Amino acid sequence: MTPATPILPPAGVVPVASEMGSAVDHAAELKRGMFFNTIALLASNFRGVFTFLIARLLGAAALGTFLVAWATTDVLSKIAMFGLDNTIIAFIARSEAAGDRARSRALFHLAVVLALGQSTVIAVFAILVVRLAGDKLNLNPQMVSVLSVLLCAMPGVILYRVCTAISRGMKVMKHDIFSRGLTESTVTTAAFLGTMAFGWKTFGPAIASIIGTAASGVVALILASSLFRSAPSARGVISYRVEARRLLSYAASISGYDLLNSLIVRLDVIMLGCFIGHAPGVTLPAVGIYGAVVEVGSGLRKVNQAFNPIFAPLVAGMTARGEQEHAAAAFSRVAQWMLWILLPILAVMALAGSLILSIYGPAFREGAIWLDIVALACGTNCFVGLAETVIMVQRPRLNLLNSAITVVIAVVANVWLIRSFGVIGAAFGILLPYVLLGILRHRTLRLVFGWRRPWSNIAPPVIAAFIAALPAIVCRLLLHGAAGQIASAVVFLAVFGLGWRFHFRRRRS
Repeated sequence: MTPATPILPPAGVVPVASEMGSAVDHAAELKRGMFFNTIALLASNFRGVFTFLIARLLGAAALGTFLVAWATTDVLSKIAMFGLDNTIIAFIARSEAAGDRARSRALFHLAVVLALGQSTVIAVFAILVVRLAGDKLNLNPQMVSVLSVLLCAMPGVILYRVCTAISRGMKVMKHDIFSRGLTESTVTTAAFLGTMAFGWKTFGPAIASIIGTAASGVVALILASSLFRSAPSARGVISYRVEARRLLSYAASISGYDLLNSLIVRLDVIMLGCFIGHAPGVTLPAVGIYGAVVEVGSGLRKVNQAFNPIFAPLVAGMTARGEQEHAAAAFSRVAQWMLWILLPILAVMALAGSLILSIYGPAFREGAIWLDIVALACGTNCFVGLAETVIMVQRPRLNLLNSAITVVIAVVANVWLIRSFGVIGAAFGILLPYVLLGILRHRTLRLVFGWRRPWSNIAPPVIAAFIAALPAIVCRLLLHGAAGQIASAVVFLAVFGLGWRFHFRRRRS
């Protein structure tokens, strides 16, 4: 099957002179981008201090209220974003590949104006709907109040996302370190401690999030604008109306599946919030414990942030130049790198989940079994997300189809499983859709694009993880308590590390 023709290829692009040289350049660019993305990922994890403080200072019930409100805000922000963050990466990458810096600057200005305007309108409308519908739907009054305040954070969230996407389209990955990794984490935590000093316990987390996201968005805007200071003006050369039409037209299908994907990711927490008092064991403190489980498990999903931001503009540029073989090779290479990182983190969460959750407080230990399921779900979501990027830059409507099928299954599964089994039903209710989505995306790559993911590419980390799991499980069964969890995790990491070292030594030789 012939590969799909890339969308909107820029004219006048000169083909690369040497395929081998191009492949080496792509690999080096991927590694350089992933280095900065990894630093940004590690820095963004400081935001976990904010969640930790909510749990420790206010308890599981307050954490549950905030996380349900934040999950709802995040889903609604996808409507306001309208796919502009993913779209602008591909558009700017193609504009830069064509050497048209003036168009890149015009796209930057256009995306920021559109994103801010849309987010303000959606935030105001959502607040009105929440206030009016809260009582009629018999929702928790405190949750409704916190959500109404937290929705004011939406413009800051959108500004950060679109400006960071613009930087990534320019293949500048380090900006995220400063905007989200340092600014949002530090400002949010400091603002929360300030609200506690004033005694604002109910709305303190929401107010802190508003301040932190606004600061992050402003810093991201300043950093993105610095990339275009020397760019020529696009006035009189480019029609903003035409560019806006092209941008929004391309973003329409991306917006659809982006919203559906966000709903799939947040559906378990949101639906647990709706089932408080209406399903076995689903209470506000239980939702708070599950929310902490999701926060820990989402660390696996964040691994994608080390790869996708640089992979998206690279694959967009390669497919625009017709380098389908190089794009497929880069996909296989990144898939293996991702597994070398995902598998040990997943193993540590499975072997020492109770110990990890205890940092939030003794009551959170009961979420250890939930963490095993959620971690597997988040790891699956992270791994299959790489295929979403490939499909997005060539056939975004196929992503919309895959996500639409998955969200229907997710809603039905969560309603039935939560109503029947409570909180653990929500964990299984999110694992099932991720597995289904992975199967759909894998089939799309094979049948539509003709891409293959040879077993030889992903076998080394999988085999290393299987070998490392055997002594780790034995250790976990023989030793009990915290000592057993620590020892089994250390044994797994040691054996897996030896497997990683053996594999890369053999490749060099």
